Amino acid sequence: MNHYEIVAKAMAYIRDNVQRQPDLDEIASYVCMSPFHFQRVFTEWAGVSPKKFLQYLTLQHAKAVLRKAPNLTEAAEQCGLSGSSRLHDLFLSIEGITPGSYKQQGEQIEVHYSTGTSPFGNYLVASTAQGICYLHFYQNEEVALQDLQKAWPKAQLREAQKELHIQANRFLNTDQKEPQKIRLHLKGTSFQLKVWEALLRIPEGHLTSYSSLALEIGQPTASRAVGTAIGSNPVAFLIPCHRVIKSIGGIGEYRWGSERKMAMIGWEASKTKAGTGKNVEPEQLPLF
Repeated sequence: MNHYEIVAKAMAYIRDNVQRQPDLDEIASYVCMSPFHFQRVFTEWAGVSPKKFLQYLTLQHAKAVLRKAPNLTEAAEQCGLSGSSRLHDLFLSIEGITPGSYKQQGEQIEVHYSTGTSPFGNYLVASTAQGICYLHFYQNEEVALQDLQKAWPKAQLREAQKELHIQANRFLNTDQKEPQKIRLHLKGTSFQLKVWEALLRIPEGHLTSYSSLALEIGQPTASRAVGTAIGSNPVAFLIPCHRVIKSIGGIGEYRWGSERKMAMIGWEASKTKAGTGKNVEPEQLPLF
C-alpha cells in the first residue's frame, strides 16, 4: 500500500474503534508499520498526529453522548475514557470549554458585551471570563445583539465594558508598534480553530490566499473548507480574516462587507509603511 492507503486504513480503524481508545502501537501494528514510522507518515498526510485524530473523533462522539448521558462520569465511560477528568481535559484542550458548559450550551456562562466605534464602523464586542468571544461590525445594534444571543443561545448577556473590551478598542483605533496580547475564547471545530490560529500568524500589512492558508495548515486540497472556516470567524479584525484574498485576483468575500475589507487592507498597509504595524498575540486561545 502507498502512504495514502495506509493513512486511510488507519483512519477507518481509529473511527471503528474510537470507544476502545486504541493506542499508537495498536494502530501501527494494524497497518503493519513501526510506531515511529507510522506516526510520521500519518501526521504528514493527515495534518495531525494519530493521537489528535483520535481525540477529535472522541470529542465528536462525546458531544453526542453528553446530550443524553445523565452525568459526566457516565459520558466518559461511554466514550471509552478512564474518567470524567479525561473528558474534562479533552474538551478544554480542543473546545476551550468544559464538558459541563457544553452540556448546558452556555446556560451558566455570563457574556458581557459593549459597543464601540472604529475606523471601519460601529462594532459590538463580547467576552466571557476566559476572553473575547465575539466581535462583529454592525449597522443595527438590535440585530447585532440578536446575533450574539444566537451565537451563545443559553448564556446570560450582560451589558458592561470590561477591560478586554477596552483592549480591543485600543487595538482597533490606535497605532502601536508592539504586538498586543489579548485573551480570546473561541468556540469551533478543531478544523476551524486550526484555520483561525493560522490567521493570527499573518503579519499586519501582508496578504495570503485561501490556497496558501490551506497549504500552511497541512490541508492543501481544503481551500473551500478553509474559506468556510474563515467565514465563520466570530472575532472580526482581531483574528484577521480580512487578510485572505483570492489567488486569482479579487478581494474575495467578507462577512462584514467587501468594502470594509478593502478599507482594512488599505489602512493596515499604510500603517505598516509608517512602521506602526502590529498583530494580536493571544494570551489564551484553545488551540491544539
